[in-house]
Amino acid sequence: MARLVFGMMQSLDGYVAGPPGGPELPAPGPALHRHFNDHVRGLAGCLYGRRLYEMMRYWDEERPEWDAIARDYAEAWRARPKWVVSGSLTSVGPNATLISQDVEAFVRRLKAEVDGDIDVAGPELAASLTELGLIDEYHLYLRPFVLGGGKPYFAGARPPLRLVASDLVPEDAVRLAFVPA
Repeated sequence: MARLVFGMMQSLDGYVAGPPGGPELPAPGPALHRHFNDHVRGLAGCLYGRRLYEMMRYWDEERPEWDAIARDYAEAWRARPKWVVSGSLTSVGPNATLISQDVEAFVRRLKAEVDGDIDVAGPELAASLTELGLIDEYHLYLRPFVLGGGKPYFAGARPPLRLVASDLVPEDAVRLAFVPA
């Protein structure tokens, strides 16, 4: 049985992206990037909302400016199955499945049929899955930056949570793991 894990990097003030035209979280350095490479390599798959999936399509095609760490991430990301929740997309890229109707039934079936962790990516998608009681764990990767506004990690009501783990992640992040209380 799969576990749905919503995890994203965020600022100390709780934002995964800055306000339009404002500051953004800096890209991860080499050690943090390697951490995420290993993380993605260990996933059973990724469940995306439309906006974040479209942003992640960056990794679909090789780019000459990539270093070895970026190429390693792209390889790991491409190998994972991806499920994309969208009412507006009509198609998705390689190794991806479009989910446009009855998201709850699809995700419940996915959890029953897949073994391992499925990464949930996108605050709005995570909020809707939280409301349905489908998120099993939340990973907050706090980085030492303050954005002052933007897109929050919790796009909906903040569920009651219980801390189950914390650890330092190379370079500048702390990972906090919570389960629903």
